[in-house]
Amino acid sequence: MTARSDIHKIPGPMLPGEFVGFIAALMAVNALGVDLMLPALADIGEQLGVTTANHRQWIITAYMLGFGTGQLVYGPLADRFGRRPVLLVTLLGFVAASIFAASSQTFAALLGARVLQGLMSASTRVLAVAIVRDRFNGRQMARTLSVAQMIFFLVPIMAPTLGQVLLVTLGPWRYIFYALAAFAAFVSAWSFVRLGESLPAERRRALSLPTLAHAYRLTLTNRFSLGYAVAASMTFGAIIAFVSSAQQIFVDEFGEGDRFTYLFAACAFSMGVASFANSRLVERLGTRLISQAAVLALIALSVAHITVILSGTETLWSYMAFQALSMTCIGLCGSNFGAMAMEPVGQIAGTASSIQGFITSVGAVIVGSLIGQSYNGTTLPLAIGYLGIGVAVLAVVLVVEEGRLFYARQPA
Repeated sequence: MTARSDIHKIPGPMLPGEFVGFIAALMAVNALGVDLMLPALADIGEQLGVTTANHRQWIITAYMLGFGTGQLVYGPLADRFGRRPVLLVTLLGFVAASIFAASSQTFAALLGARVLQGLMSASTRVLAVAIVRDRFNGRQMARTLSVAQMIFFLVPIMAPTLGQVLLVTLGPWRYIFYALAAFAAFVSAWSFVRLGESLPAERRRALSLPTLAHAYRLTLTNRFSLGYAVAASMTFGAIIAFVSSAQQIFVDEFGEGDRFTYLFAACAFSMGVASFANSRLVERLGTRLISQAAVLALIALSVAHITVILSGTETLWSYMAFQALSMTCIGLCGSNFGAMAMEPVGQIAGTASSIQGFITSVGAVIVGSLIGQSYNGTTLPLAIGYLGIGVAVLAVVLVVEEGRLFYARQPA
């Protein structure tokens, strides 16, 4: 019975390298959905009659709102019907939503399409975590997610440049959404051909109110599960704030329109480096030591950055340095917070991933929108926002860990 169960935990014929690449590709569907159109925001706003620059950020925010909300649905469905069928249906839905976005004639229609895109891509986040949790737990899960995220973070590095290439070679911004549809179709085909079901029939859970209520209670009453999901939401909010305002900061404030994609990529690259380092260190140092040290470093960096801005000595390169270092800290938090949140709820991995994903994504939209919409032509709102995030995350961690930092413990 044990041997049979172990066989069922292996997702199809995928070897470890292909498995990590596949998980990264799932994550990349969402990352491309956010970042690929960044170079086109100004063109989209001009063609669809958006007169206020900050309102262009809603193209990102609408997507993230759908992304967060949709995660509540897919976990229970995946726990009942398995990971593979839910993934295939939603990837095809993402293809349809991308085509709808490409054909939008008004800003409202585009925002509706973006919400729909987010609703469909929400499955990729839920199911990527659940499929990994089906195979691994603890530090091994954190290491696997870190390797996948290291590959995944290459997408934000390349996505704006790829979007710019699409604009230059193909012309209209609508082709960016056709490219999203093509990539999602590719991942769907990969899933159909190579992805085996990682949730055996004997571990599936019935769709019923008592079952869902039990899963919600387990996820929301465990302080590790809830607390680290909240902490992850705030660090994710920092990423949304940066992505939403990056075009305005680099192009409008610093006048670097020609180099925007490269400057953006440099900041995103720091998160990839952080994920790579985490994948190498986490099994030796532990999730708590790495993530909690990163939070303290983020607070110190934010204080220093605010000081530079208020002194009037902020330049493009000082901003780049502080932003890249801050993104490094955030990158060291993400997969570790996620692994610690999932650790005590592995028996309901799909539903727990949905609930935690909803908390993380919707919380991030709120945090990121508050910071992004406060953009006033300077980098000060972003730096103050990062300081607030760091202090709030530290407070949450202290509550979860009962006032102790850097203490390796196993949640009950």
